Amino acid sequence: MAQWNEYIHSDPAVLLGKPVIKGTRISVSFILDLYAEGWTESMILENYPHLTKMSLRAVLLFTAECMKQENLYPPYRDAA
Repeated sequence: MAQWNEYIHSDPAVLLGKPVIKGTRISVSFILDLYAEGWTESMILENYPHLTKMSLRAVLLFTAECMKQENLYPPYRDAA
């Protein structure tokens, strides 16, 4: 299985250093937004044919690793 770093990188000269899919200006957060809006893998690949299934999988692998390393959860708020 490929590692996410084969497909994702960060360069201060591209999108202010946001993680992007290598060879593009498409950010990890943009792909996650598409998934959140209900786009399927097929829809993304159809609209962005220069992406691959592995580059989309790398976005998810990268995000999963970030979630394990950072405290990205909102603070607990009592519903009362």
